[in-house]
Amino acid sequence: MSSAEYLKSIYGLDGQTAVVIGGAGVLGGALCRGLLQAGAQVIVGDLFEDGCQKRVEELRRMGGQAGYATVDVTSRESLQKLLDAALEQTGRADILVNCAGVNAGTTFLEATDKDWDRVLTINLKSVFQACQVFGAHMVQHGGGAILNIGSVTSHLPLSRVFAYSASKAAVVNLTRNVAREFGTQGVRVNAICPGFFPAEQNRKLLDQERTDNIMGHTPMKRFGEPEELIGAAILLVSPKAGSFMTGSIVNVDGGFTAAWF
Repeated sequence: MSSAEYLKSIYGLDGQTAVVIGGAGVLGGALCRGLLQAGAQVIVGDLFEDGCQKRVEELRRMGGQAGYATVDVTSRESLQKLLDAALEQTGRADILVNCAGVNAGTTFLEATDKDWDRVLTINLKSVFQACQVFGAHMVQHGGGAILNIGSVTSHLPLSRVFAYSASKAAVVNLTRNVAREFGTQGVRVNAICPGFFPAEQNRKLLDQERTDNIMGHTPMKRFGEPEELIGAAILLVSPKAGSFMTGSIVNVDGGFTAAWF
């Protein structure tokens, strides 16, 4: 067996269907491309149809199989319809990536109940519901992998992102709890905690002062590129490479959390 064949046998996702919630976004899009290149069929789930269609067109130009379904992550019924769409289009749902997220860039005293509820609903409740909807299917069919997206703010307090930070800390805790629940049922549940990537949620908060502060605490002295999440994601969802990994939280942050601790 050649080296390329060996790596494909370990990390390849041939025959698998990956559903990426938030797949029309910057980070979700990178994960869609990575999963596709590893051999998976990709179902893009996002709120707006035009964003889903553009992502699917991109993926098909890459030579892979891709489809989509719009989804409102605040609705359990909509999440169930996303699962149903994946099964209708590909006959499978082996991998779930929970990559939808929002932020509210306010100080603590300026935040409203509406801000708090929106962030916690989209960032946390949706993950709970998606893990239930897709997890039940995976348990019934003998296995699967769920990848949640936390944040460096899951571990550390940062200014103007307290609701986001609270939601992402809870995602990490939820990931470990669900991993424990599904441990003997063939479903692995892990999370990536990205550092600072210029995605939609944080771009408006990255003024020069904040950027300088982040760089001062990041040993690699740069922001991450979306494609730099792919390797960790493939490892965690691969049925062979990640076969003994569940409840794992992988920081992809240029050393940011290591520098703080």
